[in-house]
Amino acid sequence: MSLRFTPTALPGVLIIEPEIFADDRGLLMETYKKSEFDAAGVNAAFVQENHSRSVHGTLRGLHLQRAPKAQAKLVRVITGVVFEVVADVRRESPTFRQWVGITLSGENRRLLFVPAGYAHGFCVTSAEAEVVYKMTEEYAPELEWGVRWDDPLLAIRWPVSDPRLSTRDSRWPYLSDAT
Repeated sequence: MSLRFTPTALPGVLIIEPEIFADDRGLLMETYKKSEFDAAGVNAAFVQENHSRSVHGTLRGLHLQRAPKAQAKLVRVITGVVFEVVADVRRESPTFRQWVGITLSGENRRLLFVPAGYAHGFCVTSAEAEVVYKMTEEYAPELEWGVRWDDPLLAIRWPVSDPRLSTRDSRWPYLSDAT
């Protein structure tokens, strides 16, 4: 196997570490292989890929897309360092209000699989970072939803106290206010 899948505290959220083949020319690694994802229990068909570049202190999230177009995501960092967060905002879930945080970087080359239904966000801790993520559903703006990054019910320990936020991300509701 060229990919190692490690479960996190949230069911279905996986850290994926590729085998890296490096020599004096550079490196090669597989970042997605359907047969290995299937063997790990991840039966995801990706239909869209996004690429973002952000500067230090930028926080994007916490986002998700609701059913019937809920998205699973496969996230990786090309350059830079980000603190990735996945939060369980599903009220019926036994892990409701729990979150995991993982450092992804161009250097550690980890990937993160986020199942549909979880909120996801990241904060850039390097000078800048480029993040690529695949999704299992195309973006549907009418189904987009989010939770405030500083929600006290989640109590996420972000590496910044005053992040750069988009207007949209600064206006997401708190979990206590969300329907």
